[in-house]
Amino acid sequence: MALCHNISLAISLVFILIHRVRSWPEDPTHGFVELPLNTSNFRIQKPYNLPVSDRYSFVDGVHKLWVYSTDEPLSKNSPTNPRTEVLIRGYSYSSDVWQFQGYGYVPCGTSGVCIMQVFGASLPRNTTLQLRVYNGSLTYYGAPILVPNIYNKWFRLNVIHNVNASTVKIYIDGSLKYVAPGRGGNSYYFKFGVYGQDNESHYMESRWKDIKVLKKCV
Repeated sequence: MALCHNISLAISLVFILIHRVRSWPEDPTHGFVELPLNTSNFRIQKPYNLPVSDRYSFVDGVHKLWVYSTDEPLSKNSPTNPRTEVLIRGYSYSSDVWQFQGYGYVPCGTSGVCIMQVFGASLPRNTTLQLRVYNGSLTYYGAPILVPNIYNKWFRLNVIHNVNASTVKIYIDGSLKYVAPGRGGNSYYFKFGVYGQDNESHYMESRWKDIKVLKKCV
């Protein structure tokens, strides 16, 4: 009886260990090479009639971006909603596997806003991915909800765009939250910040640090 009990206990411990290993956060950057980034790679898009400093700051390694629903668009004749975004330039791509990594923070009250994009798609679409915040929930476009309470805490975001396989994987804090299909197109780049969507709050803000662009080793 004791032997049977010990065997049963050992089997139970093995299953517990397997469950814990499966639940450990992944390293989405495994197999990728980090590419060099500096301030010249960050192009600030903001309301056309305001200086950058009125809607963007970079202090102690943190990008802070904010915009109001009553602000002007990024250019005088643009039909788009107000935004303050960083466009990562120098790393536009059209094939292979690319990754964005960054730590994001969204303060309570920011809603109806896109905080990160993979720009580029087949018309009439413009983007392959938008991550939005609605009433504290982080969503893939309008749905589904990826994280139900994202306010007032730093989170690590990894977005992997496999152009050839036409897939986008979204990781939060090392956990795979969603796999989305591609949306066509032949040229892409990453953006982060705040870009008003439907039912946007009057004030919108996000903060970002430790931004990285990576490419899959081939």
